[in-house]
Amino acid sequence: MEWFGLYNYWIVVVLMMVGFYIVIAQGNLIKKIVGLNIFQTSVFIFFISLAKLEGGTAPIHVEGVSDYTNPLPHVLILTAIVVGVALTAVGLALVVRIHELYGTIEEDEIHAQDEA
Repeated sequence: MEWFGLYNYWIVVVLMMVGFYIVIAQGNLIKKIVGLNIFQTSVFIFFISLAKLEGGTAPIHVEGVSDYTNPLPHVLILTAIVVGVALTAVGLALVVRIHELYGTIEEDEIHAQDEA
């Protein structure tokens, strides 16, 4: 069972598909934002999994250590998390404005009001 040792990649695929399904299948705008956040989290886990070097240590010079893990991907993911939180806040603010304008946050009801 060599493939089971890559459990973090299986988690990434499951989270990605769950997030994608929520975005596609749900009509509620807040649920769509939650789905996007789940999808985004799977991408974060994927990049961090790729950045980890087996047997690597922190990039601090120590005698006898030759394998170091690059900290740059981890730092970039921290930045992406901050940007993701900001985009979630903007998305929720837009949902509030849409609710004020249309009185609903259901996608099909908004389309029906636009057509009328």
